[in-house]
Amino acid sequence: MISEHATSFAALEAAGRAAAMLMATGGDARITLSPPGFTNRYHSAPWPRPVLAYASSTANDISPAAFAHVAALPARPYPAVLDTLRQRIRAAYGLSDDVGIVFAASGTDLEYVGLACVADRAAHIHNVLLGADEVGSGCIHSAHGRYFAEETPLGTATVPATPVGGLGDRISLTDIPVRDTLGHAYTSAAIRDRIDAAIEAEPDAHALVHVVHGSKTGLILPLLDDIDDLRARHGDRMTLVVDACQARITSPAIAAYLARDAILFITGSKFMGGPPFSGIALVPPAIAARAPSLPAGLATIFRRAEWPAGWPGADALPDSGNDGLALRLEASVFELERFQRLPLARVERVILAFHAAVRAAMVDRLGGRRVAPYPPGHRAEGDAHPVEMRTLSTIDLSRRAGHPDFDAAVALHRALVGRGIRLGQPVKCVRLEDGRWGATLRIGLSMPQVVAFDALGDQALAARLAADMDRIAAAIEELSG
Repeated sequence: MISEHATSFAALEAAGRAAAMLMATGGDARITLSPPGFTNRYHSAPWPRPVLAYASSTANDISPAAFAHVAALPARPYPAVLDTLRQRIRAAYGLSDDVGIVFAASGTDLEYVGLACVADRAAHIHNVLLGADEVGSGCIHSAHGRYFAEETPLGTATVPATPVGGLGDRISLTDIPVRDTLGHAYTSAAIRDRIDAAIEAEPDAHALVHVVHGSKTGLILPLLDDIDDLRARHGDRMTLVVDACQARITSPAIAAYLARDAILFITGSKFMGGPPFSGIALVPPAIAARAPSLPAGLATIFRRAEWPAGWPGADALPDSGNDGLALRLEASVFELERFQRLPLARVERVILAFHAAVRAAMVDRLGGRRVAPYPPGHRAEGDAHPVEMRTLSTIDLSRRAGHPDFDAAVALHRALVGRGIRLGQPVKCVRLEDGRWGATLRIGLSMPQVVAFDALGDQALAARLAADMDRIAAAIEELSG
């Protein structure tokens, strides 16, 4: 349909336009494309564009290779497509056949999967969420068993914050912040202790405990040793959910979590590089084997084929298809497979070159500061993060002239879009002396970018990344006056 970036939506051939429009369906309002640019509210699009984008922490445009792949796909029954995708995901991550895979229209919708898996454990479910402001605002509603948008992926009109039938009327929620009031990350032990207190405060409830593996600023909390402490203390009173929605996670890390009977949430639209939105839940065999019947209200959110065959209660879900989600997942898994074929040493080569270019432009030239993805004094903890976690840099720009704040960063982010530059959205993780949140921007690689940069020699790679970062830095200097 296209071999390189199209200059406009209208420049796509008919089949390409059809595929692009289809990938913007089957979700909530966040996915809707608006003219004249045919982009969504995150300024991204399900077709390749000539944009300088390091925005994988927020949302991607689809790569030319993935777009050509999905635009050429023949029509197939929805269940067959999803079953094939399950097999490909298992192969890519090295998962056993008894790991259940549930698909959702977004990472926010994945919260319902975790709740459904433990719906019969107690009359009261207590959901312990970590850093809601670092994982997505809509998750507060879905983690509470409530609707988060005005329309579900099935097109059902809903009222945000109202309960999903069979879920929202018996779920309580604790949100534990992952950073203090100054923006410093808490230690893993501190997070463990707060989770422990949240569980103890609800002695009659089953606790659904979240782990963050890759927050908006790259945090991993709590660490495995502290997770093991919680499991030893609370046993069957708790179930783990790992929010790895950024998809900056290695196969060994996935295996480590699954071995601890943790449900994992991954999205295809962040580091994986697919178009917004898609969600993948990996359910460990022990959890899948004792799954209760699905709550009735999920029939307004999920389709039958999105749950593994034989899942209790799935027959009550609509037996229809979501072609838009199927194409988005196809694009994401296409990128996952390409990335997973790269040897680790070659991935590290690209990431080290990326780090050097970011430091030269954002730190040395602009006077920015990298926000540490670990607590103060815990550098070794950050150094132990998996390599994919190092594909994201959060840059604090608040030390520049005038000490710009979060609102200034939002305006800068929007102005950069007008210059054909897309970065990750600002995050509130830096405090100014007057109490305001400081200006930040996030610069992140995606799987398709790593694959593309891998084809370059060392000098060409360094030159390409330097040119990209210099363009970004020059635009920031000009727009900041």
